[in-house]
Amino acid sequence: MLAVLNLVERIFDRIDRAIAPWLLPALARFVFAATLAVYYWKSAASKLGDGIFSLSVGAYAQIFPKAMEAASYNPANLSFPGLRALIVYAATYGEFILPFLIIVGLLTRLAALGMIGFVTVQSIVDITGHGLSEKSIGAWFDNVPDSLILDQRAFWIFLLLFIVAKGGGSLAIDRLLIDNRRQERSENSS
Repeated sequence: MLAVLNLVERIFDRIDRAIAPWLLPALARFVFAATLAVYYWKSAASKLGDGIFSLSVGAYAQIFPKAMEAASYNPANLSFPGLRALIVYAATYGEFILPFLIIVGLLTRLAALGMIGFVTVQSIVDITGHGLSEKSIGAWFDNVPDSLILDQRAFWIFLLLFIVAKGGGSLAIDRLLIDNRRQERSENSS
């Protein structure tokens, strides 16, 4: 049995050294692009008003649902309207920019970390502001793997944590920039 385990370990060590450094980060970014990027881009687009720098009332309602209801769905009636507008702009453009950065592999780790924060805040707003049901929130180890928050978004965050840990990989703009910088330094030190 030990001989089989050693053989399997040697085989997978070789595979790991050969393809894992470039394949797994690229695959993680591809899975993010295939499953989450368009979701976030459509969400961001739904928050835009008449132009690219104009926000809809719905943008405020999605991010501050209870406050907007109390303000009769008029952003001007919100407490701290300037601060809330800044938050809504940051969230909206974050939904455009962060997925793009992850896909192309530019500032990949920071973008993935930003998306983890975004998903976390999004989940809190969904629970406290939009009043998700207990079934939608779900529970771990409950034999029901399709709840929106504790099941689905746990996978999202795991994928993003992998990208934070491994970076964009060798098929990312980050890697090109780092390799370029290293080459410049070695040429300058020669």
